Amino acid sequence: MKYISVAVDGPAGSGKSTITKMVAEKLGYNYVDTGAMYRAITYNFLNNDLKELNEEKVIKFLSTLKFDVKFIDKKQYVLINGEDVSEKIRTAEVSKFTSLFAKSPAVREFLIDTQRNLAKSNNIIMDGRDIASVVLPNADVKIFLTASVEERARRRVLDFERQGITDVNYEKVKEEIKARDYQDENRDIAPLIKVDSAILIDTTELTIDQVVEKMIELIKFKINRRKTCIIL
Repeated sequence: MKYISVAVDGPAGSGKSTITKMVAEKLGYNYVDTGAMYRAITYNFLNNDLKELNEEKVIKFLSTLKFDVKFIDKKQYVLINGEDVSEKIRTAEVSKFTSLFAKSPAVREFLIDTQRNLAKSNNIIMDGRDIASVVLPNADVKIFLTASVEERARRRVLDFERQGITDVNYEKVKEEIKARDYQDENRDIAPLIKVDSAILIDTTELTIDQVVEKMIELIKFKINRRKTCIIL
């Protein structure tokens, strides 16, 4: 059986995670949270007192690590050495160190293999910054979500306010997003790019529901066209 894979890339604050989860739920696909995988690896490193990017130590830890991702009722669970850490990885400390360990070539290679294997055994939709370019270059559907820096900053400020954090400076948030964009687009390993075969969706002037509807229509069109080509 050939499973369907959808790759969604885009810059920080473009709405990837929120929208991708909704699309996956409506289509009955598994949503692959790649960020949770990097968090889980980081959680394990921190529990073993590794708080610096030492590639030799990273490789040693990974060589003995039992890492598993399971889907139960379409919900993703990440297991480290048999323990479900899906909730334990959502801490400020883990967040702080995840970006550090995500730079490790060994960590990236380890997780990319896992992510590709998931696409071989499930209908999945996966979001990130290098999914179409590196992780799933042969995905059935490739989408690049974006929005203006101003709109992404506005959304981020609203997110903070929903959390009860009201003393947020919009201009500072905007500059942080610009800096993150530059970092993502110019990093040595797998920089953020839109591959030629990806469909660009600018969400600046769209509501979440409008983007979800647009993505579902696009995915269904692409899949139906592929089936037609196979029949012909």
